[in-house]
Amino acid sequence: MKSSSASLALYDYWRSSAAYRVRIGLYLKSLTFDSLPIDLKPGSDEQLSDAYRNINPQGRVPAIRTGQRAITQSLAILEWLDETHPNPPFLPSDPLDRADVRSFAQLIASDIHPLNNLSVLGRLKTQFNADETGIGDWYRHWISEGFTALEQMLSERREATYAFGEQPTLADICLVPQMYNARRFDTDLTPFPRLVKIDQRAQQNEAFSLASPETFKAR
Repeated sequence: MKSSSASLALYDYWRSSAAYRVRIGLYLKSLTFDSLPIDLKPGSDEQLSDAYRNINPQGRVPAIRTGQRAITQSLAILEWLDETHPNPPFLPSDPLDRADVRSFAQLIASDIHPLNNLSVLGRLKTQFNADETGIGDWYRHWISEGFTALEQMLSERREATYAFGEQPTLADICLVPQMYNARRFDTDLTPFPRLVKIDQRAQQNEAFSLASPETFKAR
């Protein structure tokens, strides 16, 4: 959503999975926001500019400007959205279920994604002379490791439309962008049928489809 009257401004890159999570969250909450693209491509590196580092000292996307100040880190942004716009909720009401959803989401956001971040892949190339084949192997290894754990976590639960029930939660918001990344790097998803089904069903939800990289880039 792009509107000059929006009170929320998302510093964004169309293919960033962390920014993708936040877009899903914004669309699920039916919130209007300005998209402020930050070009992460090598050679552009707008995230490393002084202007952007004044907004996010880490030099990464996303960041969101709220009208009061900027918030960084996708999970922090999503929890802020959930606290300030409670419906529909991103977390279940039961405390144990909430912990399970957070565990699932953090496994993606804290364990899988950081090892495959653009800065890590760049470091593998420059410091360890990894070629594209090696980078791909590295990427797929960590996705498969994490997805194996996620698949097992879900195998212990009754199957539902989404990972933790009939409504999307923080778990699905994190899973769908990671599935997109897995396909980009030709990861074999055959061992993860539950994750594949959840991703397919989530894509039928307009909030997820509107937030997808190709759809959002074309807007």
